[in-house]
Amino acid sequence: MTRARLILLNAALGPLDYRVPQGMTIEPGQIVVAPLGPRPMVGVVWDEESFPDVPSVGDNRLRPLMGMLDAPPLPASLRRLIEWTADYYLAPHAAVLRMALASMSALEGGKTVIEYRQSGVLPERMTPQRLQALERIGERQGLVRELAAIGGVTDAVIRGLVKQGVLEAVEVSTDLPFPEPDPDHAQVDLSDEQQAAADRLVALVAQRGFQAVLLDGVTGSGKTEVYFEAIAQALKQGSQVLVLLPEIALTEPFLDRFAARFGHVPVAWHSGLKQSDRRRAWRAISRGEARVVVGARSALFLPYAKLGLIVVDEAHETSFKQEEGVRYHARDVAVMRGLMEEIPVVLASATPAIETRHQVELGRYEEIKLPARYGGAELPEIVGIDLTQDPPDRGRWLAPPLVAAMRETLERSEQSLLFLNRRGYAPLTLCRHCGYRFQCPNCSAWMVEHRLTRRLACHHCGHAVATPDACPECKEPDALVACGPGVERIADEVKALFPEARTAIVTSDTLWSPARAAAFVRDVAGGAVDIIIGTQLVTKGYHFPELTLVGVIDADLGLDGGDLRAAERTFQQITQVSGRAGRGEKPGRVFIQTRAPGVPVMQALLNGDEAAFYAAETASRRAANAPPFGRFAAIIVSDTDAALAQETARRIGKAAPHQEGLDVYGPAEAPLAVLRGRHRWRLLVHARRAVDLQAIMRNWLSSIDWKASTRVGVDVDPYSFV
Repeated sequence: MTRARLILLNAALGPLDYRVPQGMTIEPGQIVVAPLGPRPMVGVVWDEESFPDVPSVGDNRLRPLMGMLDAPPLPASLRRLIEWTADYYLAPHAAVLRMALASMSALEGGKTVIEYRQSGVLPERMTPQRLQALERIGERQGLVRELAAIGGVTDAVIRGLVKQGVLEAVEVSTDLPFPEPDPDHAQVDLSDEQQAAADRLVALVAQRGFQAVLLDGVTGSGKTEVYFEAIAQALKQGSQVLVLLPEIALTEPFLDRFAARFGHVPVAWHSGLKQSDRRRAWRAISRGEARVVVGARSALFLPYAKLGLIVVDEAHETSFKQEEGVRYHARDVAVMRGLMEEIPVVLASATPAIETRHQVELGRYEEIKLPARYGGAELPEIVGIDLTQDPPDRGRWLAPPLVAAMRETLERSEQSLLFLNRRGYAPLTLCRHCGYRFQCPNCSAWMVEHRLTRRLACHHCGHAVATPDACPECKEPDALVACGPGVERIADEVKALFPEARTAIVTSDTLWSPARAAAFVRDVAGGAVDIIIGTQLVTKGYHFPELTLVGVIDADLGLDGGDLRAAERTFQQITQVSGRAGRGEKPGRVFIQTRAPGVPVMQALLNGDEAAFYAAETASRRAANAPPFGRFAAIIVSDTDAALAQETARRIGKAAPHQEGLDVYGPAEAPLAVLRGRHRWRLLVHARRAVDLQAIMRNWLSSIDWKASTRVGVDVDPYSFV
């Protein structure tokens, strides 16, 4: 090749042509360095036929490439996936490519780095900062900045400990090989139903062809053990496996289960990894040496050398939808990657999404069902509590029947779980004297009180302030009132009711890392916790045999807001959290507190009639031409200047295309009108399935110019409508 077309890591640019210097041999997928103005930039050599509409630049105007990086070329299947994702989600190719090149240091070739760990020597002078750093670091090892972040101190504190010999240097190779999992390490006794399901998945992996499979099993049916057998088959064939999990907090428990089955933990990939671990994992993945990778949705775009199986666990989870940057859905992109790699994709779930069920009905996905729990365990008994007829005591949130059930559970030395999908102590704090409400200065949202940390925080932008002792408006002391419950308030009520009970609050505030999640699992499994109070983080993936009671505090909470998936999400969440009860030999009970026991979703939950609920929900979607029968796309316009955001949104609305089968609603001010200091407007596009939505929107938006300060984002198949 004498010339090359590149995608550079600059989302504002399209494909660019460069000259290949004499003596340099390149191929599509090669990662190179090219000049862009006065500075070098990383890019990937792309197939020229992928952009037939981009005119070629004359040879006399081409600038030469500066060099190649020491990394394997991106496979053709991954390049096709990047193209598809950019086209379907209307995102720049460079933005999608950046997810594949997620560790820039991994492109620099083999090297070592200096990390630090405690040497056992004590500092000459122990300051509070040094004590805090050493306690938090413990046995961990890392770079200076990583240890500073772990210790909650500045880099200077860590460097001072290094200088005194308290922390010793360790040279670490960034390319140490990962141990290989052994497919025959431990055999598991499967039930006849599990064995039949496992045999089918093993056969699909052995065939080495594409097939999307829905592994639909009730909570506690052993879906993980079943797809472990498919992983074992892929390992025997010399292939790589990717397992996607919806939450970083689920990673550590999964690693333990995996190690028990295969002898070694898989390679983890998530935002909590150290830079050196991230680099090592990327290089091992690209060389085919990382045999099994478990990670968050971003692991989907890594450059696997010989991928043979993809598993999407808890495939119904909405956290697989990326809400910023490239707004993709990892479940759907996983299926497309399986198609392009020609490998099977397993979607495992106890409550599959309607979109997935529809694909089964069309015959595009195969369905494997596990209708019973493993080992003879029974599904829990469901009990409804009508809060209009049996309300909690004044100033309380737990109804008397639930309190009585918790007391019985404690007397039997069994564990309880209370579920409320609301972090913090209270969603709103106001002044009883003047009515002042604490609102985020950057967003049109109320500040949430977190009493454990004595702060008020915005759950949208992260802004936080210390909780004041007096009202900022009228200066009245002791006048602030917490309105409504969060999990911290429920925990306080539990402490008042059962002062001897040992409790654990489980939210993203308390389980912010896999290590914290692992400690929580150890405490519960070891019997050190009597009552768990948690958000949606506890609804999936955990198996505690002594947990026999689940209480859903406010089952109606998720039904507000007009989201088309509200009833489905509520059904999924409550079914999932109900599934934590009675997973061992002891029977389980679930108490659902609701003010609307007659609505269809509550009736389905109380009667255990999943089929009727999904049939009715699917019929209503079909009547409204809503997904999966129709399509939505959102256009989000934002600017720090409110007038400019509104004016741009109106210009986009006026230019909206008029076509049969396509409707455009708006523009309207977004429900969350200000986010991180930016004023927001939204348009919603509703189209029939047959309409080429992407082509229409691409032509529509390319015909309009807007100021550099204005951001116009497109969300195809949106899950958030705020």
